[in-house]
Amino acid sequence: MQVLLVGILRSRLGFRGGALALVATIMAVFAAPTPSMAADDDYLDVCGYSSVSCQTGVKVAGPVGECLMTTAYYHSTIVCVDYSGDYVYVKDNDADSYSGLAYIWSQYGVADRYCRNTHGNGTWARCNFDWSEDGTKRVRGGVRYSHNSWAAGHLWEFSGK
Repeated sequence: MQVLLVGILRSRLGFRGGALALVATIMAVFAAPTPSMAADDDYLDVCGYSSVSCQTGVKVAGPVGECLMTTAYYHSTIVCVDYSGDYVYVKDNDADSYSGLAYIWSQYGVADRYCRNTHGNGTWARCNFDWSEDGTKRVRGGVRYSHNSWAAGHLWEFSGK
């Protein structure tokens, strides 16, 4: 289709116009976001880095694993980790239009993992991360305010799981 478009433009605009159309088409193709970026392009500004994994969790009935709740300052978000499956669960406990957020820092592999619950107050979301059992992980829970603003409090650390 792009070749046809360039051919039509070349015949109507001459070679120079066709070349400009070709350059514009190439730039539009390479400037378009990838499907993964387009789906959650407003998640967090750090999500584009290779050392970061950002997931919007799927809605589930409830958690499995070790759980802790953040303080009211961090919107009473509950975070659970199922070590056997590398799952992270997030419960949003506030009806404030902000997403509940879990943050897992890992000593090895992907350093930063974010799991966001966009399903609303009182719901659970699950993210499926695959991390190495080596090294320390730090778990934080909190809230996402905007594309470049979030807050989370330290909950616990674990290793060998």
